[in-house]
Amino acid sequence: MSKDIHSIIVGTGSYMATRRVHNRNFLRNEFYDPDGKNLDKANEEIIKKFEEITGIAERRYVTDDLVASDIAFRAAKNAFDLSKIDKESLDYIIVAHNFGDVRADNKRSAFVPSLGSRVKQKLGIENPRTIPYDIVFGCPGWLQAMIQADYFLKSGDTKRILVIGSEVLSRISDPHDRDSMIYADGAGATIVEAITSSKPVGILSHATRSDTRKHAYMLRMGKSYNPHYKGNELFLKMDGHKLYEYALMTVPKLVKESLVKAGLSLGDIKRVLLHQANAKMDEAILKRLYKLHGEKEVPPYVMPMTISWLGNSSVATLPTLLDLLLKGKLENHELKKGDIVVFASVGAGMNINSMVYRMP
Repeated sequence: MSKDIHSIIVGTGSYMATRRVHNRNFLRNEFYDPDGKNLDKANEEIIKKFEEITGIAERRYVTDDLVASDIAFRAAKNAFDLSKIDKESLDYIIVAHNFGDVRADNKRSAFVPSLGSRVKQKLGIENPRTIPYDIVFGCPGWLQAMIQADYFLKSGDTKRILVIGSEVLSRISDPHDRDSMIYADGAGATIVEAITSSKPVGILSHATRSDTRKHAYMLRMGKSYNPHYKGNELFLKMDGHKLYEYALMTVPKLVKESLVKAGLSLGDIKRVLLHQANAKMDEAILKRLYKLHGEKEVPPYVMPMTISWLGNSSVATLPTLLDLLLKGKLENHELKKGDIVVFASVGAGMNINSMVYRMP
């Protein structure tokens, strides 16, 4: 029987930022609409409505001494310390992020050297054949990096790859924009390895789409909504309602596409891991996914959630969620050999991807 190359996850790690920021911390913020008009509702009402929609009660921020590459390194070190894998054996380091290293005292993004290079240097890797690079793909960046890693590994030219998602969104969010309460900081790391097996295992399939013609600027950088703001830096802006509609329309279809590629049905799936962007949106996507497969009811505990206490840390949400799940830190959730998991993410206003994975 012939054996094929398969990509399996052999180590995970994460870094939880230490500053816990509760919703009540926003009670004194001055919120404005996109036209620069002060919102006419009390902050208590704004925050209550926000929590009802997003499911976010608190989020994590990094301390002032840390940047995205620092927490990426800490997540990677956590993965190596627990897996005991030799870091010098890496062929690639792929770091997904969107804003580079943004310091607390200087909001200008730093992309040179690449975050991948910074992580390699911080890990103390001497191997010149360990190639580091970055990927910028919105919130689906970590999952897209996993897809790239799968291609590398299945080519037969590489054996082991470190994939990281790291983001410090707290420094590029406008304190005068309600959406600032969504964003959080964090990092998650995954070590992926090539094995030969006569049975399909690890990454079984994946699918990606990008709808730039109509949706390229649903997320963008812009000035503060506060017309009296004196700074000249740009902040992350989002058309949340349009993004919600786009995600609901496209994510379930793409997940189905990845399942069809793997020759599986939704009934084969043990867990669905969605990017933690908005609890109500994720629940709506899940319901639409099951409806698309002719299922009226969503099974209990199929979708683990961390957004209520970790917020939306963009590229870090999925690898952090996976790390917590594999380490048994999420109540009512576990995975065992042979279980099949679907990953899916939407972000940057136009990018969506999905990956099907069988536990080795």
